[in-house]
This record gives sequence, structure tokens and C-alpha cells, in this order.
Amino acid sequence: MSAEFGGRSGLQGKLSSWLRGRRPKEAAGDGGREGLLLAAAGAGLPLAPAAHPAGYRCSCDRVGCPTPARHPVSFAWQTQSTTDRAQIERWARHQPEANFITATGMVHDVLDVPLQAGREALRRLLDAGVDVGPVAESDDGRMMFFTLTRGTPEDEDEWWPCELDCHPETMDEHPGLRWHCRGSYVLVPPARLPGEGRTVHWVRGPEHPLPDPLTLLETLTDACARHAGEESDQAGAAWPLRR
Repeated sequence: MSAEFGGRSGLQGKLSSWLRGRRPKEAAGDGGREGLLLAAAGAGLPLAPAAHPAGYRCSCDRVGCPTPARHPVSFAWQTQSTTDRAQIERWARHQPEANFITATGMVHDVLDVPLQAGREALRRLLDAGVDVGPVAESDDGRMMFFTLTRGTPEDEDEWWPCELDCHPETMDEHPGLRWHCRGSYVLVPPARLPGEGRTVHWVRGPEHPLPDPLTLLETLTDACARHAGEESDQAGAAWPLRR
């Protein structure tokens, strides 16, 4: 591992501390929640209102909501999603508790990975000088890398199918890397999750240009594979097989 990072242990330590403690532009001087939403929209991320926590439950009226505080409030979220400043200001003013989702596959995609794998990958990418775009952490154990979309060609036969494609109804089928493109969405910071103090927050804000997803993909898949292997080893140690 040290060879991979060029032996720069001091930099690794600084990056680890930065990743643990950083909440960019969420504290002051930015207009708070509304300012962060407008910054995301200004970067081209189309937004739409989403459910929010109601105690440890979801604000929606669905009994046993499977994705509490993580889903849009309207079935028309794909057409409703917008970067229009005035509309977002109205939503934020009239729905002060609401989270917001950003619809992927229009302007941007999101590569969504387990948190520890994401932190490892981010350190490696930054150390290698790769241009990493906006990155968000979710306190439910995920890290999201925002990238340019793969596009929506007029000729559907040219569409690049990918087994990593993730849609809201297939989230459980993608415990490793999830690629949110057309027909999917993610929560955009700042967002609140059920449970005390749990949030979705920026690690690198939307002021960073969106990169090509292929510049990140190999490092992310490698980190996910390593993370899965470590979990498997730990499971084996915790539950030894006896003859």
C-alpha cells in the first residue's frame, strides 16, 4: 500500500484528518441550507423536493417506508427536477423541512460506494493528482462521487449498458458500487436522515467541476473489491467453521 501511495505517509495522515472533519461551506457565510441548494443547482444539478425524517420515521404517509427520508415527494420527480433558482427558492421557503434529491442521467451521474471504500479511493485519487469532482458522504455508510453523465444519445442503440446501473428500486441489489444514471436519483446535501444527527453532507462541494466517470471508475471498483474482501475476512474470523 505504501508503494501505491508513493510512501507519502504524512500526506495520507493529513488527508485522513481532512476527510473525517471536513464539512465544506456548511457552517457559515453561504446562506445555509438554501445557499447550498442553490450552489448545487448553479453547478447544473437538477433538484426536486424529497421526504424528510419525522423522528425515526419518514415524513411520507407510507406505512413501513423502505427508504425513509431518501425519496422524492412527487412521482413526477424526473420532469419536476430543475436548476431554476426561483423555483428552488420557493420550494426551500415553503418546505423548510424537506430534503432534496438530484435526478441523475441528465447532466451528471453519481458513483455511489461503501463509505470506507470511498475514503480509500478518494485518498488514492487525490494523491495521484486526479481531478475529482464533488463528493458527498452519507451517514448511512455511503460515499457519492458526482461525475459527468454518460449522455443520452438520440440513437438508443448507442447507449452504453452497464451492469452497475442502479435505480431506486434496485438499491439492495448493489451493495458495492452503484452507478446512478438515467432514471435514478440521490439525496443532495444538505440532507437529514432518520436518527439523531445523521446527515448527507459535502466532502468536496459542487464548485468542483464534474469529471469523466471513467477517470474514477477503476480506482473505485478496486477499492470496493478490497473493501468486500476485508469484510469477508472479518466475517470468517468472527464465525470460524468447526469440524
